[in-house]
Amino acid sequence: MTVAVWAGVVALGGVGAVLRFLVDRAVARRLTGAFPSGILVVNVSGALLLGLLSGLSVGPTTALLGGVAFVGSYTTFSTWMLQTLELGADRRTVLAVANILVSLALGLAAAAVGWWIGAQL
Repeated sequence: MTVAVWAGVVALGGVGAVLRFLVDRAVARRLTGAFPSGILVVNVSGALLLGLLSGLSVGPTTALLGGVAFVGSYTTFSTWMLQTLELGADRRTVLAVANILVSLALGLAAAAVGWWIGAQL
C-alpha cells in the first residue's frame, strides 16, 4: 500500500466520521423522540452507499477508500447497539426491538437497492 492510499484512508475516514456526526444531529433535531432516528438514517444511507460500491464492482483500492475508510467510519454498529441497549434499560422494549428490526430490514433493502443501481451503471 502506498503512502497516498494511507493518506486517503485517513482523510476519508475523518470525513466519514464528521459526516456521521452532522447527519445524526441534523436528523435527530428534526425527528425528536426516543427512537434513535439519526443513527438509523446514517446506517441505512451507508448501507445504500456500500451496496452501490459493490454493485459497481470497483477495484480494490477504491473499495478500500470508499467502503472501508469512508463508509466504515460513516456508519456505526456500536452506537446503534448502545442506543438499543439504552432503550431497553429505559424499559422501552418495543422501541429497542423496533430499532433492531427496522434497522436490519431497511439496511438490507438499502444495500440491495444500492447494489442493483451500481450493477445497472
